[in-house]
Amino acid sequence: MSTPEALAVPRPVPQTGERLLEILTDRKACNVLDIGCGHGALSRSLAAKGFAMTGIDPDEDAVAAARKAVPDARFEQATAEALPFADGSFNAAIFLNALHHVPEAVMRQALAETRRVLTKGGALIVVEPLARGTFFEVMRPVEDETEIRAAALRALDADIAGGHWHVARHDTYDRLSDFAALEEFIDYLVAVDPARKTVAQERRGELDALFKANATASEKGFRLIQPLTLYELHPAN
Repeated sequence: MSTPEALAVPRPVPQTGERLLEILTDRKACNVLDIGCGHGALSRSLAAKGFAMTGIDPDEDAVAAARKAVPDARFEQATAEALPFADGSFNAAIFLNALHHVPEAVMRQALAETRRVLTKGGALIVVEPLARGTFFEVMRPVEDETEIRAAALRALDADIAGGHWHVARHDTYDRLSDFAALEEFIDYLVAVDPARKTVAQERRGELDALFKANATASEKGFRLIQPLTLYELHPAN
């Protein structure tokens, strides 16, 4: 039996990798599409756990890096709104912090394409960052994504309201990101989008002040918190 002291100890918040693995395992998914795969970090993690991974990204250099990082997976240079796969090719698809990188005008087309390539009973997992939290506040001078993040959620909500998806799960939680110093945080931002490098260098003083004002102490050095929202969706037809 748990003691009152044990019950009082805060439990760690499950992070994104744990949540994705739980959903994919519950759904008995085997073929998974990583939409907006970047350099292949998610595909590498899931491939190591036995999932057959396919990734797409519009950036040629990112696809080349992903192929090198995960040689057992398949990667294609493509856009989310025009997936180069046959109908019903995947048991699951994931937009990990990626839907807001799709041009707003074609976000719902990207969701329609995802439905097309899912098998009957397949699952779409969308993880999107919210426009709040200490991580967001520090990154804003480099790129303020307030409007595009809101647009992604509007597109998602409209597609659900349109009867295209059943919502199996909807959670909001905090992603905890630890950095040894500001430079590591900047490197993280630039890895997502190399175009951010020049702005980060130009506004380094502002970033430094915001980093010091918002970061809290962690074992590694400094911690920033980014609230995320996660949807597990199943095609309605």
